[in-house]
Amino acid sequence: MRVVIQRVTEASVEIEKKVKGRIGTGLLVLAGICPDDTEEDLAWLASKIAQLRIFSDEAGKMNLSVQDVNGDILVISQFTLFANTKKGNRPSYIGAAPPAIAIPLYERFVTLLKTALGKPVQTGEFGADMKVSLLNDGPVTIIIDSKNKE
Repeated sequence: MRVVIQRVTEASVEIEKKVKGRIGTGLLVLAGICPDDTEEDLAWLASKIAQLRIFSDEAGKMNLSVQDVNGDILVISQFTLFANTKKGNRPSYIGAAPPAIAIPLYERFVTLLKTALGKPVQTGEFGADMKVSLLNDGPVTIIIDSKNKE
């Protein structure tokens, strides 16, 4: 599983001009699933995201987690994180899990993230055409791949 995490002061996702999810201070998480992702990958990433210290403390040092600042999380499925651009100019997405595999893993990841955060998590809708808006704070953008956890 691969995620792009953006620290935000606000973020939202619209589907067909209707807001599906919205947060204030917190994390926008773009999540890509690959076919060989496991429960261990999902749990490791959920815990890592909830505890990642990328919010500033009173001294201005990034030393606080989203939990510490009572922030929220918005998760958006993003198969394009597994784009392969080695050949030609049209990306290939064969590294991304097909919907039959990805949807249950994505839903399980959201559940694990809710548990790790200790409160509800906002989401988009898997496979939908979404319009994501955000105000990146910092900017702080971090990429984590569960296959590189060691």
